[in-house]
Amino acid sequence: MSAPPPRKPAGLSVFFPAYNDSGTIANLVIRAVKTAEALTPDYEVIVVDDGSADATPEIADELARTYSHVRAIHHPKNRDYGAALQTGFRSATKDLIFYTDGDGQYDPAELASLWEKMTPDADMVNGYKISRSDPLHRIIIGRLYHHIVSMLFGLKVRDVDCDYRLMRREIFERIDLEKTSGVICLEMMKKIQDAGFRIVEVPVNHYHRAFGKSQFFNFRRLFRVALDVAALWFALVIRREHRRSGRALVPARNAGKPVYPGSPRQ
Repeated sequence: MSAPPPRKPAGLSVFFPAYNDSGTIANLVIRAVKTAEALTPDYEVIVVDDGSADATPEIADELARTYSHVRAIHHPKNRDYGAALQTGFRSATKDLIFYTDGDGQYDPAELASLWEKMTPDADMVNGYKISRSDPLHRIIIGRLYHHIVSMLFGLKVRDVDCDYRLMRREIFERIDLEKTSGVICLEMMKKIQDAGFRIVEVPVNHYHRAFGKSQFFNFRRLFRVALDVAALWFALVIRREHRRSGRALVPARNAGKPVYPGSPRQ
């Protein structure tokens, strides 16, 4: 009996939503290229420039000229974090999609740990911060936000807002993302959980911001987030619109309850 043909390596799309990240994006992309090429020959790295006012667009274009696997996509004006994520997910062409932020608070090299956990029994590998390297007020606000939204939306993941995720492309054949603000992460995790996709969680390091400042932690933005969360809660928890739409009700591959650390199915 002849041996079966060798298994084709999984394709990998890596993308970075970037807004005024000129001080960090080049190093992140180079580290992502080196990490991805060690995992699979079939990869791409995408920078989604969300209308940056600094040198981010020029740096992204130069990276694309230098590295054949790198692409740069530009929003003509700033459309907010959720819109940058939507562009990244739509632009990714490979079977597995990884993203993290362009501000350098996560190391793309740790993608290898998520890749290892992306077994046939997992649809998504979600990072959670080992410890948060932020000022005390941001840590307190972040923890309050996590506990409040976890309770309101019935989420079981350890870290709703850890933007370090590896996902199967087919997830986005079954769920639609609509939010263009930062609460898109909350929308995404709620819809993924409710659609029955299986989630594995992996600890990742979180580093001090070495360049720029957060676009999120100001009172005006926090007020907008509170309104967005309330509207999302009404749509997804009270009205259950994503369940009535029919798309998220399609059974996920190997459908069942999500996998979390310590569960017998992990």
